[in-house]
Amino acid sequence: MDYGKFKFDEAQRARESRRKSTNVSLKEMKYRLKIGPGDFETKTRKVAGFLSEGHKVKITIMFRGREVERPQFGQDILNKIADTVNTVGKVESMPRLDGRNMVMVLAPDKRAQAAAKDHASRATADDHTTTNGSAPADHPNGAAPAPNA
Repeated sequence: MDYGKFKFDEAQRARESRRKSTNVSLKEMKYRLKIGPGDFETKTRKVAGFLSEGHKVKITIMFRGREVERPQFGQDILNKIADTVNTVGKVESMPRLDGRNMVMVLAPDKRAQAAAKDHASRATADDHTTTNGSAPADHPNGAAPAPNA
């Protein structure tokens, strides 16, 4: 047996296993209790993007001053986020109060992502079958009307 060939094959197998492995990292998104609807939508869209890429997301609600006396408002925001991104992620750790912050961790949900992707591909396939090869309803020959000149 050739030792050089053995070492080469071993290195190739190690490289192939590294290529197939997924590196999951933890991203964090911070929200405030008095967040506006535009900022909420933007941050939540970013969270959904992280989840669809396969990253875990730690969501932190920061309380300032007397806001910490009303943790149920933070809980409502976290529940709204979880409902919004339920097509690509699931709640890994339920919301908990951690000092002046409320923390929840979302993880990517492979089954939900596959179902959403399948639904989207079906919807685009339905659009293509109805538009391809058919003439517009108001023109019997399928041509656009000639401009008035």
